[in-house]
Amino acid sequence: MPEVTAVCISEKKGERKKPVSSVILRENHGIVDDAHAGDWHRQVSLLASESIEKMRKLGLDVDSGDFAENITTSGIELVTLPIGSRLKIGETLLEVTQIGKECHNRCAIYYQAGDCVMPKEGIFARVITGGEIRPGDAITQS
Repeated sequence: MPEVTAVCISEKKGERKKPVSSVILRENHGIVDDAHAGDWHRQVSLLASESIEKMRKLGLDVDSGDFAENITTSGIELVTLPIGSRLKIGETLLEVTQIGKECHNRCAIYYQAGDCVMPKEGIFARVITGGEIRPGDAITQS
């Protein structure tokens, strides 16, 4: 069953995020106290733990949050979800708004981690229904 393996936040954009025990999502805003929150289409970022594992197999010492993702998942192929898909996570509801992203130059994440999978395998969403998310929460498509 697809689930959340980690939730992460950062104070500034372009830096690794730190895993925390839970996050609060606010409707049409994103994660409270996260640098990427705001009134735009990339309020929350998600990356599969399977993508992070690919980077580990290349010899990188990386973990959840190192690619600046807010929510690390397991058991769901994020990049195959169509734009507009809705994900129920815990008590929240997210709508997928973007698959991957274009990096115009190598960001701090690239230099810190040695590579970045977010441009190819990360997805972004906006918050439809707020609430709390923590590791272990189930993820279902709605």
